Amino acid sequence: MTGEERSSALPTSPVLPAGLRMRVVAAALRARAAGRPHPAPEQIAPDEAYRRAADAFHGLLRELPDADWARPALRDLDVQGLVGHLTGVEEDVQRSLAGDPAVAAADHVASTQAAAVRQAGRRPAQTRAEWRLAADRTIELARAGDLGAEVAVHGLRIPVSLLLIVRAFELWVHDNDIRQAAGLPPSVPDPATLSLMTEVAARLLPVAAARTGMDAPMSLHLVLTGPGGGTWDVPIGTGGTGGTGGASRVEPVDVVVVSDAVDFCRLVANRATPAGLDLHITGDAELAAAVLAAAPVLALD
Repeated sequence: MTGEERSSALPTSPVLPAGLRMRVVAAALRARAAGRPHPAPEQIAPDEAYRRAADAFHGLLRELPDADWARPALRDLDVQGLVGHLTGVEEDVQRSLAGDPAVAAADHVASTQAAAVRQAGRRPAQTRAEWRLAADRTIELARAGDLGAEVAVHGLRIPVSLLLIVRAFELWVHDNDIRQAAGLPPSVPDPATLSLMTEVAARLLPVAAARTGMDAPMSLHLVLTGPGGGTWDVPIGTGGTGGTGGASRVEPVDVVVVSDAVDFCRLVANRATPAGLDLHITGDAELAAAVLAAAPVLALD
């Protein structure tokens, strides 16, 4: 067979109808918005996310042997003291829901230290019961009020809805502090709760960046993978907060950061470092490093 015959025998690509690519892309976007996990997590309210986090935390405490409550957990606190700290947080949140201005600028650690210290000498079951009652009271008060109303507590002035997600975030973080102290495997939030947590983390990135002095305008395209992840266009240094989810990316983008959603939440909680994450970064490396270094600034501990 000659070269010309071999060439004529090779299959040729069919000519595609005009506009086919655009129709396929449009159909795909109708089926699932770009940058969102599939299947999409169920949509839940912030108070439900907090309830789920509280139930998960209570489940851990119920299974924890008494001996593990004396293990060092965080700062100078053992596990029992850490649970007491969380009781103190609930008490301050309830004061903020009642409009008490004294907790607006209260320090997250100093204001709750008395609740942590008073656990000394108690049985773990007493500490667990006190925290559970406090958490249930927070849910009760939040649901009885306006989730859109702003409250001020521990240096934050945010809507109640956002505060409940922040509280769910903290319960998950301290759940894993206790697991680490007790030698237990880490936990992962359910996808619906994680979805709200990643949304909050993305929205607060500009605030964290501003606190570290990042005042020059830049654009970040944040991609968090896995259940509960998504994509966000985050403007940094513009004096605002948040960003938009989905595929409405505005070019040019200075930095693109891709990370696992749970790992990024650990970074925001100051429980991981950028060097310890499996990150994919494109664009300005120095700006990316600055944004990632700013991410844990809002962690309260």
